[in-house]
Parts: sequence; structure tokens; C-alpha cells
Amino acid sequence: MVPTLLALLLVTIRLQTGVVVCSLPLAPALYVFGDSLLDSGNNNLLPTLAKADYPPYGDDFGRGATGRFTNGRTVADFLAEFLGLPYPPPYLSFRTSGVITGLNFASGACGILPETGNLMGKCLNLDDQVRLFESAALNDLPRLFNSSGEFSGYLAKSIFTFAIGSNDYLGNYLNPVIYSTSKAYGPQPFAELLVASLSRQLERLYNVGARKFVVFEIGPVGCIPTIAKQSNHGGACDGGSNLLVSYFNQMLQPMLQNMTSSLAGSMFVLSRVNGLGYDAIINPSKYGLTDSRNPCCKTWGDGTLPCVPLLTPCRNVDEHFFWDGYHPTDAVSTIIASRCFNDTKVCSPISIQDLVQI
Repeated sequence: MVPTLLALLLVTIRLQTGVVVCSLPLAPALYVFGDSLLDSGNNNLLPTLAKADYPPYGDDFGRGATGRFTNGRTVADFLAEFLGLPYPPPYLSFRTSGVITGLNFASGACGILPETGNLMGKCLNLDDQVRLFESAALNDLPRLFNSSGEFSGYLAKSIFTFAIGSNDYLGNYLNPVIYSTSKAYGPQPFAELLVASLSRQLERLYNVGARKFVVFEIGPVGCIPTIAKQSNHGGACDGGSNLLVSYFNQMLQPMLQNMTSSLAGSMFVLSRVNGLGYDAIINPSKYGLTDSRNPCCKTWGDGTLPCVPLLTPCRNVDEHFFWDGYHPTDAVSTIIASRCFNDTKVCSPISIQDLVQI
């Protein structure tokens, strides 16, 4: 039997950065679900082209290229730091190691819909991710606790965070040559499909004991270099793509509010990252940034694709919004995570700092 949860919580947590944040974690665990914005290495072990396990990815991360699609830490990594927890390791690498401070199920290229991401190879769609957690909660995690009550309390106090859905647009709806979704669904019905599917997955986690959820909006996908550089108007963002995801984001808030009301003991927090990200791209100097349009690393093609292996990235990475053609830098991730942790204008109806108190 591993040490009890109480004993674990009394141990000072020294994070991977080498900085002691607190001696008592604010939550017992952080569980992470999503796509490449949060993937910490699951895709390393899958037969897919969507990988970030080579330099210069991880250029500013202590352990180098771990499979994170950025130069340093993801938003989930920063949330773990703020909570006083270790970074949740990728589930596919640590599923049998007895980790009780959280796991990361996120998988690059995948989405809410099961068919999203298939062109790149195998990835873990949201149904896969939830199913893997259900299995862990049924078969693996309970053995690490002294009683079912202790385990239930642990799940109820843990934080479950989600950032997923952008690939359902970028790699599915906006790819009509391969996928028929844009022919079968108008923009609003497609958003309804995604939100309803997400709702079902969240309820599955509630049914196995999760109670505290943080769900991120889809960011301004029309502003990422992959989309913006392909548009013909020469602006920083493609308004049509941003409008598409706005339907999803508008439906997300009432869905989460309804789940909080209908599922006893739950709290679903909405992270309003779309507006924050858009503002940082349009007004980068407000956030200490100088470049919000171009990738920092050298990319394939016209600057809209992943990093070319081994090439030296830009020197002023902390002044860039984008690391590659899709993903934000460590500097932007810390802005998003810190605002969500502390500011109820970004994470509502309560911040994560307040969420851990209830």
C-alpha cells in the first residue's frame, strides 16, 4: 500500500522547475483531457504523424522534447504548478505506476468527434480519453486508497480540465474534401453536435466521481498562422473561422451552467480563453508580446506547419504568441493559466482558486 493521501499531501512538493510552490497542494490531483494544446506525451506512443517529440519542441523545458507541442509548459502544466502538484504525466506512459496526483489523457490531432484526427494516424479522441479514465477509476486507482470513501473524497476534490474541439473545426469541418460534416451540418447544428457530445462525456466522468470541472472555450482558430496565412485578406485573423467556433463557445456556457444545476455537488467552470487569446493577438503589447502572427520556430512550408526538426528557433520566444503554426508559447500559456486561476472574468462563475475551496 502506498502512503495515504493525507501523508502525500503533507509532503512538500518540489516541482520540475526546481521551485517549491507550497507544502500543501490545493487539490489532491489534476486530470487533463484534450488535444495537442495539453498533450504532454501520449502521442509519442501512438502511430501518428502528430508528434512533438523532437527538438526544437521543448527548447525551454527542463526535460527537453517530451511530446509537448510548445517550447516549454502547457496551460495544464502551469495549473499544476499553481495547485502545488507535479505535472500530470501522460497516461500511456504511466498508467501502471500508481500515480495519484493526476494523469494527462490529452492527445494531439484528436477532437470531440471520434473521426477527427484519423488522417494523421491514431490518436485518443475524447471518448477514448474518458474510457481510459473510467477504467483507471474502476480498476487501478481504488487500490491506492484505504477505503472507498477515501477514494470518493479524492475524486470529488480533484480538478478535471478540458481543452478540446479546435481540431473538430480545423481538421474536420474546415476540410470538406475529406470530411462531409460541413455538408451535413450548418455551423450552428455542428456546434450543437459538438456541445452535446462534450456534455455526454462530462457526465460520464461525473458518474464515476468527478465533481470539479474546468472547460476551456475553443480559441480564436482564425488567428493561428495555419489559418490566417492561408486567407487572402492579409489581416491577423480570418473572421469566418472565428465565427464558426463562436457558435460552439456561445452554447458552451449554458450547457455547463445546466450541468452544474442538474448534477448534485458538481461545479463546471467555463474558461473564456477565446476573448483573452484574441485580445493578446490583436493587442500584443498589452501582454508583453511583440509578435502575434508568426511562429517562433522554423516551420515547414509558408510558416503554417509544425517545427522543422533541430533548427534553432527565434531568440525572443517570450515575446511571441505562437511557437509553431498552431500552438502558443510558454509565455502565452502562463498568461492564460494565471488569469483562469485568479480572475473570474476569465474563468467563471468562479476562478480555479475558488473552485478548490468548495
